[in-house]
Amino acid sequence: MIILGIDPGSRITGFGLIDNQAHRIEYVHSGSIRVGADSLTERLGQIFSEIEDVIRQYQPQQMSIENVFMARNADSALKLGQARGAAICAGHNAGLEIAEYAAREIKQAIVGTGAASKEQVQHMVKRLLGIRHDLQADEADGLAIAICHAQFYATRQKTGLDSSQFKRRRSSRR
Repeated sequence: MIILGIDPGSRITGFGLIDNQAHRIEYVHSGSIRVGADSLTERLGQIFSEIEDVIRQYQPQQMSIENVFMARNADSALKLGQARGAAICAGHNAGLEIAEYAAREIKQAIVGTGAASKEQVQHMVKRLLGIRHDLQADEADGLAIAICHAQFYATRQKTGLDSSQFKRRRSSRR
């Protein structure tokens, strides 16, 4: 099963695709969408269009995306949320199952601590996928989100829980 991970941004949106197999995950492709337009409307349109192109080319079955966190700057958080929305709409239009994860959940799944640095995430993504070439931070984050989803998906399969039951059970243990 091919999983598309998205690290949304209003200027740079990172993405990564992995092939989630029974006992291993394999790197498929990764990259970033660098939006050059000045108008937010044009930037959102470009994110939507380029995510649609990635979906058409690689045919993922599932998509995972990072949740918006509340930054100090409310305007930045709103733009990030709109970029997320553009990516989610592209996945929804393609009929993909879409999962959302908080940044701390992703870091915990990849590195083992929710307080991991970007460099630690990049290092572990490269190790987990056997990647020898350098990764940009945004594409490494896209791959990390896809790997995080693969791990949660595997747990859901083993436990027989759907995602809403799994999240509820997981949060009740805290």
